[in-house]
Amino acid sequence: QVQLAESGGGLVQAGGSLRLSCAASGRTFGSYAMGWFRQAPGKEREFVAAISRSGRSTLYADSVKGRFTITKDNAKNTEYLQMNSLKPEDTAVYYCAARRGPDTAQTNEGYDYWGQGIHVTVSS
Repeated sequence: QVQLAESGGGLVQAGGSLRLSCAASGRTFGSYAMGWFRQAPGKEREFVAAISRSGRSTLYADSVKGRFTITKDNAKNTEYLQMNSLKPEDTAVYYCAARRGPDTAQTNEGYDYWGQGIHVTVSS
């Protein structure tokens, strides 16, 4: 069992940056591949980024490629999402997720554990 807790959200102006963190409980964090998803008001939850268990492989949605960076620190049981050049359309609740196994995944069904979510609002 893994419990996930996001932090670092908030309000930022367009063009600004935020770094989201996701702290995981347990001593087996290194066994999980991780991901970030987001859900904007009135929309379905969508994939943002994923990182493999080793941290050597990453995957991004086209909408954030080149602006967002996902990383993973197994020693600190934490994953991060660095978000730069933020746009109003990035406004959403952001969720971190963990999946058993080594590989990245882009679907909600590919993940076994979810955080509660954290709000990110980008003003124009």
